[in-house]
Order: sequence, then C-alpha cells, then structure tokens
Amino acid sequence: MNLCAIFFLLAFTAPSWARDIEVFPDLNLKNTSELKEATRVLEEELKLAARPQTYLLIDLGRSTIHIKGRGIGLHHIPIIAWSTSSSEGLKGIHRLVARPPVVRRKIEPGAGIEQEPISLVDMPTDYVLAFNPSLSVTVVPSVAGEGLLQSAVLMGKAGWRTMKDWTSALLTDHSSEPTSHLRLTLSVDHAQSLAWSLVDGMALVIRRPTAK
Repeated sequence: MNLCAIFFLLAFTAPSWARDIEVFPDLNLKNTSELKEATRVLEEELKLAARPQTYLLIDLGRSTIHIKGRGIGLHHIPIIAWSTSSSEGLKGIHRLVARPPVVRRKIEPGAGIEQEPISLVDMPTDYVLAFNPSLSVTVVPSVAGEGLLQSAVLMGKAGWRTMKDWTSALLTDHSSEPTSHLRLTLSVDHAQSLAWSLVDGMALVIRRPTAK
C-alpha cells in the first residue's frame, strides 16, 4: 500500500487525522526512506485505530511519545534523549506484557487502616517495560531541574539500571530470539505520567528515524 493510499484511507477512518493533513509535520516527501517508514507506521496505526483501546506511538524522529485512541492524540510526552541497540527490531506492533509496579505510600501511624487512592505521585520514575514480540523499553528520569540530593539519587538509580541492562545483555542466550532495547530519558513528571497511562496488553508502534 503506497503513501497516497494510506492518507486516503485515513480521511475516511479517522476524523482527527483527516483534519490534521500533516500526520508527520517533519516528513520530507522527497526522502524515500522517510516515506517508507511513515507508510509502515500509518499502516500499523490503522489496525490499532479501528479498536477502542488506547495505544502508544513513540516517534523517535520527533522525540515524542503519543498516547492515542481511535487515531486521536490524547496526550504527548517529550523525550529528552533516547538510544537503542538496534532499530531493526523496532518494527511492527508490540504489546506490553505488564505495567511497572506502583510505589505505594506507607500508612502513617494513627491515620487509620485505609490507604489513599493511587495517584500520579505513586508512579515510579525509572522502570523497564517488556513487550511482545521481544522488546525492552527502559525509562530513566532526567536530573535536570532537580535538587542536589534528588539528582544524586536519580543518577544512582540510572547508573544501577545501566549496569543491570549491560549485565543482562551479557547473560542473554543469543541463540534464542534476540531482544531489542530502547532507552528513553524523560523528565521525572513525564516518566510518572507515562507509567500512569499504561495498561496491560497496550499496543506500541515506533516510528524510527531515517537518514536525511
């Protein structure tokens, strides 16, 4: 299916896309690689937009995470920095195996036995998301704008996470299906916001950057 056919379908299947003529505003129509990548992503999004569940679009070209439903953008999160072991494994539709664990607040003595409802502040700031087919997305918080003590804590966690990823890569059985790795650096608030938005089985599509 060529790019013109994709945009034609979008006009009838997703009103929000029809209103937004430039689905990817940074798309260079003269770059064949960019057109092929955009076509692939739009084809995969069309499958997801036909269902009521929300899904994720990670646009590495524009360093943005989009949370979408029925093709409509519901929320977007800026990516401060990212890296990947290989972009080849970032194709296709991936599904989240499980949400990251919630950091529950301790019950204060004398405050009763009932816990307050889980909120955004209970969400983790650094975590690893496992997807099928094999894809691991590591989310780490940026220390920019944080106090000295908080920055030291965050840097320590990020360093520990890097060491675990490195050790895991060394111990991986490379005879089995290889796991692709994507590392995202977000602000603390945005890392928590992403964790809050995730649901088990949530679909993910990634738009990979191409050579200019």
